[in-house]
Amino acid sequence: MPVIAIIGAGPGLGAAVARRFGREGFSIALISRNQSKLDVMAAELTAAGFIASGYAADVLAPTSMEAALERAEADLGPISALQYSPLPSRDYLKPVLEMTPELALEALRFSALGLMHAVRVVLPSMRRAGDGSVILINGGTSVKARAGFAGTSVAFPAESAYGEMLHDALESENIRVSQLVIPGAIPQLDLAHGIDSVADRIWDLHTVAGPFRTMLIPLEDGRE
Repeated sequence: MPVIAIIGAGPGLGAAVARRFGREGFSIALISRNQSKLDVMAAELTAAGFIASGYAADVLAPTSMEAALERAEADLGPISALQYSPLPSRDYLKPVLEMTPELALEALRFSALGLMHAVRVVLPSMRRAGDGSVILINGGTSVKARAGFAGTSVAFPAESAYGEMLHDALESENIRVSQLVIPGAIPQLDLAHGIDSVADRIWDLHTVAGPFRTMLIPLEDGRE
């Protein structure tokens, strides 16, 4: 049975993606910092007929995240889809004149370096299988810097650059690396089918090879 690991799993998009992939026969590894919340999500998914387990880890603590992914693979099987979508701290949304080197470094560790650590765990089994996907979920500052969101304006482009290089390096091995840019909060975007339509788009990114970056909606000034 294929496995999706959702880093940054929560009751919104993470749960919607879990249900979408679960309907396709995937087992689900939920990864975020709070084990009790993960247990509630996993129980709800299990009650709905899916196979799901939660693994607490912090993307700022690489050893804990790597260990969580390794436990998920031991419990559920090799990870064939990785969604990297942890929610950035509000501290990363400070104006540029309030940005410190220390905070910029933390934002980079959260976004770019966290993704690198996760990929290093899941990629070997994907390459052995000759199939897999890595899906980045980012806000609009991955495409256009905004002075009022300095941390993500520094960190998201670095994460994007790493993801795009992976896309180019792995596409010949049938491993699809893609980025979905969501400019703004999903409930405010007036999508026809709400969050489920975003989960459908993420499923498409897993199944169909294409360009690295996909915009959920066109980027407009003022959207993060």
